[in-house]
Amino acid sequence: MDVRALRYFVEVVNQQGFTRAAEVLHVTQPTISKMVRSLEEELGGPLLIRDGRHTRLTDAGKVVYARGQAVLGEVARLRQEVAEVDGLTRGELTIGIPPATGSYFARAIGAYRQQYPDVTLRLREQGTRALEDAVVSGELDIGVTFLPVSRPGLASYPVARQAASALFPASRTPAGAGPVSFRELADYPFILYEDDFALARMVSDACASAGFIPNVVARSRYWDFIGELVAADVGIGILPDEAFARLDPARIVRRPVRDPEVVWDLGLIWREDYVSRAARAWLECCERIFSPAPASN
Repeated sequence: MDVRALRYFVEVVNQQGFTRAAEVLHVTQPTISKMVRSLEEELGGPLLIRDGRHTRLTDAGKVVYARGQAVLGEVARLRQEVAEVDGLTRGELTIGIPPATGSYFARAIGAYRQQYPDVTLRLREQGTRALEDAVVSGELDIGVTFLPVSRPGLASYPVARQAASALFPASRTPAGAGPVSFRELADYPFILYEDDFALARMVSDACASAGFIPNVVARSRYWDFIGELVAADVGIGILPDEAFARLDPARIVRRPVRDPEVVWDLGLIWREDYVSRAARAWLECCERIFSPAPASN
């Protein structure tokens, strides 16, 4: 079995489509289609149902996706262990980062690249639930998620505390300039992240505690697209304050939310049973930059 074909297939599922997978993998879409088709031919049946721009897994595809992540994780570990024979003069480090949080790690990424220029650094943007799955399976060396994590076998290191605010189109902003309670948002249409993002679950829980189920009119994996939909008066969004700092304040108005507040700790996670030298070097780099946050299990 061609490991590259398996990797392409897993990335199509992760990105929920061939176009985005091609962008992430830096190959053409026909190349990915050809590799996935060859994998399907080798395994004797379809793995994906193509529905317009979206894809869904067949029953066989679900099995291949689950097992494929584990296989790719073992392949990555094998390559890393071989590379470590020569120290950090070569090797690979894979890090998963949720959208809208990457700016926290730009300085660390720059410092790491300067210190270890020959280590291939691969970054993946995904929702926190999918990133946690990828760390557990070994597909990712390091993930970024909301702490604490309840999964056994994962260690963590807190990096920053984040808060989310409600974003309104400039033409439909609540009166006043102060915070708004979730109860005041009950009659608004919502634009949220996809379900595999922890923030989507946090917002739904906050709405439930305020006594209503949000009217979700659109979902997206991308904070900037959510911001554009808000600016177009499709609905309101709940996004990290870090994301709002990169949106147009003339078109979008931010209001802190309360009752309840949406606040979480952002941190790094990795498997306790194995940490590659490249990953240990990354953690040491982050400890220097984000110190004095102590590591925790």
